[in-house]
Amino acid sequence: MKPILELLPLLSRPRQIAIIMHQKPDADAMGSSLALFHYFQLKHHQVAVVSPTLYPDFLKWMPGAKEVIIYELHPEKATEALQKAEIIFCMDFNAFHRARPADAALAQSAGIKVIIDHHLQPEPVFEYGLSDVQASSTAELVYEVIIGWGDKSLINNEIAQCIYAGTMTDTGSFRFAATSARVHRMVADLMEHGLRHEPIHQAIYDNFLENRLRFLGYVLSNRMEVFYEYNAALITVPASDVRKFNLSSGDTEGLVNYPLSIQGIKLSALMVENHQEIRISLRSKGDFDVNEFARKYFNGGGHLNAAGGRSTDSLEATVARFKKALEENKALLEKPLKNP
Repeated sequence: MKPILELLPLLSRPRQIAIIMHQKPDADAMGSSLALFHYFQLKHHQVAVVSPTLYPDFLKWMPGAKEVIIYELHPEKATEALQKAEIIFCMDFNAFHRARPADAALAQSAGIKVIIDHHLQPEPVFEYGLSDVQASSTAELVYEVIIGWGDKSLINNEIAQCIYAGTMTDTGSFRFAATSARVHRMVADLMEHGLRHEPIHQAIYDNFLENRLRFLGYVLSNRMEVFYEYNAALITVPASDVRKFNLSSGDTEGLVNYPLSIQGIKLSALMVENHQEIRISLRSKGDFDVNEFARKYFNGGGHLNAAGGRSTDSLEATVARFKKALEENKALLEKPLKNP
């Protein structure tokens, strides 16, 4: 894979560009994609943004969100955008299957594939890219790419809002270990140039319906199991709960983090049953590697302390597999967390 800086000569004249994010996009996937979208528009390229699936309602405020083509709603339009593109930017994912159900259209498109991502072990399917596992977020990398291409002056308020939203959420409001000095320097720079951070926080975290709050109370009381012998916890959300509380895309966002507030818990898992599949989110503290845990047991991956996976087994069978995995990793989970 060639460094993304070497792509610059190809962008010296207007191009047909497509930007695609991973399925079930979070604020980082949306923010990094839309920041790049606004940047390329300022450079007079023809740009289309594709999301494989619907994105959460709390991201609809993002500048440019209405321009995103949803593949699962408009597959022909999204496929056409990918087929016409001379260059395709793959944002916040490192393997084509993470773009399901648009993965086949992506793989079959003739455009140059470019990755901007911060996940471990990218697949060798990209011709150019920036893959930095030390970065807090893909949004942070977009900021650095724009600067690296010599266009810092083009970072306007729309781009800054998208970058901030992606970085804020992927760092857990700047509390995760990936919140480096370079993150704070970037945010300071954005704020010095006029970014207002409070409205973005409110738009993302204070913008849910009543049913979501009632769901949180219910699920924490009735669907959370704590395994103190493994310093782990599990929350399960069966399809019946999804229907009962009329959950929308994004309503389970952040739920996996709640058990980590329990003293001594170093591994938290969330399983959500939907569309004949169990979607699994994993979070950890310290040196317990949920990236490897997800890859080994749940056909997934991610970061050291944040990863995801999936299962096509029943919810009961998937829970049983998780409990067996806890036993196999007991020695690692028993290690106490280091004090500050």
